[in-house]
Amino acid sequence: MTDPAVERDAAEAASAFAHPPVAPDATAAYGAHPDQVVDFYAPRESAAGQDRVPLVVVLHGGAWRAPYDRQHITPLADLLARRGFAVANVEYRRGSSVPHQGADGPVAGRWPETFDDVAAAMDALPRLAAAALPLADLRRTVVTGHSAGGQLALWAAARHVLPPDAPWRTAEPPALRGVVALAPIADFTVAEELGVCGGASAQLLGGPELFAERLGYADPAALLPTGIATTVVHGREDIVVPHRVAESYVEAAAKAGETVGLTLLDGVGHFPLIDPAADAAAVVCEEIAQLAW
Repeated sequence: MTDPAVERDAAEAASAFAHPPVAPDATAAYGAHPDQVVDFYAPRESAAGQDRVPLVVVLHGGAWRAPYDRQHITPLADLLARRGFAVANVEYRRGSSVPHQGADGPVAGRWPETFDDVAAAMDALPRLAAAALPLADLRRTVVTGHSAGGQLALWAAARHVLPPDAPWRTAEPPALRGVVALAPIADFTVAEELGVCGGASAQLLGGPELFAERLGYADPAALLPTGIATTVVHGREDIVVPHRVAESYVEAAAKAGETVGLTLLDGVGHFPLIDPAADAAAVVCEEIAQLAW
């Protein structure tokens, strides 16, 4: 007998991935590697009459694995542009050329390259966006990311609370209006307990033997409080990243003295959050707008 939850997840994924990729208005490199690029989408007609508009930085998901690049989230980037935002869709290095012991299939992430790239992209964005998106108001920047990209979005907003020896640590908090994390892998310990994405969190950190040592450098639940306005949007029916992961992150924030907003969507799984045809994506746009405007 087919599991209804699995059937629903498959149907939602099919809908989200049915949209053709949307070409950007401009692309710029933030490094020499082919994956070190950012695609820019200018605000569409809905922004008419606005002198400046908020910038939304998008970090795609895909369990930090090489087969999943930024193309699958371009329909969401286009939706945000049609809602009047300037959008920067960030690519970063994923996967690994050398499988970790015990890995089954594509390995999640590269240590430290995945984090090197997100840090470098965020540092370069003010300059790159100013050139590519003249309408972008960099004082109203919101970072969003889906799934693994949600983890990276939360991490990008927490670099100032990284351990002192972290190469990505910044002296000051980032100049962000906030973060909207979509079904994020936001608590690595809980994610590993639940087997999220086949142990992707441990793979990202270099394997189980390095998990505990590197947890404090990458796990959003360990990098609190940030002082950055943060909202998490998660589907109650998500079987890819169960909402228990988000709830654990929100609880960790509360224990650290920080309030993180949590919007749980009934009847929604993992993929409608990035599907322009789904009502959930409209909720995402509204959550971003509340922080950006």
